[in-house]
Amino acid sequence: MLISVDELHSILNDPNLIIVDTRSFKEYSESHIPGAVHLDLFAFHWIDTTKQGIKNFNNQSKTLLSFLGVTPETKVVFYDSVSGMLAARGVWIMMYFSYQNIMMLNGGITKWQKEDLPLETKPNGFKPSEFSGKINPEIISGFEYIKDNLKNIKVLDVRSAGEYDGSLIRAAQSGHIPNSINIDWNQNLRADGTFKSDEELSKIYDFPKDFEIITYCQGAYRAANTFLVLKKLGFKNVKVYLGSWGEWGNRLQLPVEN
Repeated sequence: MLISVDELHSILNDPNLIIVDTRSFKEYSESHIPGAVHLDLFAFHWIDTTKQGIKNFNNQSKTLLSFLGVTPETKVVFYDSVSGMLAARGVWIMMYFSYQNIMMLNGGITKWQKEDLPLETKPNGFKPSEFSGKINPEIISGFEYIKDNLKNIKVLDVRSAGEYDGSLIRAAQSGHIPNSINIDWNQNLRADGTFKSDEELSKIYDFPKDFEIITYCQGAYRAANTFLVLKKLGFKNVKVYLGSWGEWGNRLQLPVEN
């Protein structure tokens, strides 16, 4: 799921390549990787995981990927400032639709610039297509599934310690999902913004590989980053809680701990 800056640089002229810059438009307009289109994924967060909510999310995502121009032949590379949450969210969405030829730029544009690779400022337009993908329900979770299975699953809260313990309040309720374990997603990255080695990451996520694990944060962006790390390490049964604390913390009937 990862591509290095050197590998991406070597295929920049591939006609089937779509490079997606997920940072803010201001950052994109100042400089970006040649050929990259801009897609600010923060505009497409989702906090409704009822059955109808998931159905609506599926429809929105298909429209988004069609607008992006994804076809079965395309290679898609997402990047942001580092190996961050926005690019991870893009990769997770593509995996959710069973798309295989999808990668994330390791180290993001920070690593690209450090290697003194080419940049441009001109914007690049989309080439829309009719996206078709098969939904993979095995990598997504809603609040009802978590509530009904709290004793049988391992829930990873990848937010900051303050969000986890309730001292930082970002919803009607503060705290965390009961029994969840707090491992801040920032621990996934080195100081230069690239992912840590598998050996380093395995020490952080020292769980049996057959555990069912569900990751969550505030809006399922940081959670997507940890999801990718766990899949990279060989965990088989990992899901992202799409609604995350933005949903759970605002549904007053759901249990919390702090």
